[in-house]
Amino acid sequence: MRALCWHGTGDVRVDTVPDPRIEHPRDAIIRITACAICGSDLHLLDGYQPTMESGDILGHENMGEVIELGSEVTNLKIGDRVVVPFTISCGQCWFCQKGLFSACDRTNPNAELAAKAMGQSPAGLFGFSHMMGGYSGGQAQYLRVPMADVGPIKIPDSVTDEQALFLSDIFPTGYMAAENAQIQPGDTVAIWGCGPVGQFAIRSALMMGAGRVIAIDEVPERLAMAEAGGAETIDFSEIDVYDELMSRTAKRGPDSCIDAVGCEAAGHGAADAILDKVKTAVMLATDRVHVLRQTIMCCRKGGTISIPGVYVGMADKIPLGAAMNKGLTFKMGQTHVQAYTRPLLEKIKSGQIDPSFVVTHPAALEDAPEMYKKFRDKKDGVIKVMLRPGG
Repeated sequence: MRALCWHGTGDVRVDTVPDPRIEHPRDAIIRITACAICGSDLHLLDGYQPTMESGDILGHENMGEVIELGSEVTNLKIGDRVVVPFTISCGQCWFCQKGLFSACDRTNPNAELAAKAMGQSPAGLFGFSHMMGGYSGGQAQYLRVPMADVGPIKIPDSVTDEQALFLSDIFPTGYMAAENAQIQPGDTVAIWGCGPVGQFAIRSALMMGAGRVIAIDEVPERLAMAEAGGAETIDFSEIDVYDELMSRTAKRGPDSCIDAVGCEAAGHGAADAILDKVKTAVMLATDRVHVLRQTIMCCRKGGTISIPGVYVGMADKIPLGAAMNKGLTFKMGQTHVQAYTRPLLEKIKSGQIDPSFVVTHPAALEDAPEMYKKFRDKKDGVIKVMLRPGG
């Protein structure tokens, strides 16, 4: 089969690799009909995620048609259209039973490696390094899906691939980010980053009753999409974010702040952002945390900071004293996707939201290397790339 493979920092290629096969009775094999490039894939492209190996197949936003099933998978049948959560979860361990699917105790075969870095291991993830299990991703023609009796959700014919695909990650991630923000009716929510997750966080916050959403970015097409979704906007390349948020909130600050940027934040001249950039360039640090620092300084006293943006390692100079003295609450984490797919599918079916709005660049799998670079460099108006392995 053809698959998009990582070969080192800045080097991804479409290669011919062996087809996946059933390895466990709870496996399924799906023929990928649609997949997507995620912002967190760029952390792999840029070399910030450790334990990648040359030849690893990327991709964790996947859907397709079931073509083969293990003997213990009884909830699916051949020919079903399914969306696959990016988190691989057993459904049986203590964490899965509590709905904490991204903390699954059983699906990371390299749990010892992850525990050395994090204290305990999270769930295995598709296409996201050997520390996270070494599972092949779905930017490919076919995908092996472990724990297929727990993860995949069947999609009715009335819902298109463009509407359903993002149940695999960015729609639940944006929704959980808004949920973690502990929004009360009428609250003001500030969201840093108007990439795909930020766009879904905007719409989710408004669905949850936010009175105002203020979205922060510098890319014109992202800001325009945020405004189309109901947000006020701030272009951080032109306006001081702290001063502007204080002005718009009568000096109180937003009730909740969402960091939908993560470890590769830009800062345009801010001293801390320049230092972050220098340190990561020479690999003295893995995370540029300008946005996280800014959320702490901007959030109102007693407010909540929600972090869906991916961080991968150690971070410097976080104003923990400000966070403590202001009484801030932090909620973060990889998304518990399986907890959200069914209720969010109902929102799609009922017309409350059409996730296809986020797709700006449909493309073929063979175009993936070029599209990765356009997405990373914010060229050609790219906000979300949806790939069709069939052409």
